[in-house]
Amino acid sequence: MERQLALSVRQPYAELIMRGKKKIDYRSKPTKIRGRVYIYASMTPGDSVDFGRMKFKPGDLPTGVLIGTVEVVGSREGDDCCEWLLANPKRLDESLRPEKHPQPAWFYPF
Repeated sequence: MERQLALSVRQPYAELIMRGKKKIDYRSKPTKIRGRVYIYASMTPGDSVDFGRMKFKPGDLPTGVLIGTVEVVGSREGDDCCEWLLANPKRLDESLRPEKHPQPAWFYPF
């Protein structure tokens, strides 16, 4: 398997990325990383209001696994955060459990 970075994202935001509805990920720092990366659905859930908007509740979506890939195509700084620009999501046929311990943002899963 090719050595590829993974980006840790909380649910339901990871699912929104896989559906192509979330094209910007907001982070505290810009990134120089470009290209295809795994999306790791973090064990920590996002806001319950956001789950409700998607008609899901915490526990409905996979966590602790790699669920797909996405291209990081850019990064730009805003007033109080940075926007990581995402494109071309591809869901994995089967979720993969990483061999290495996930980190808050980037990590190598294998």
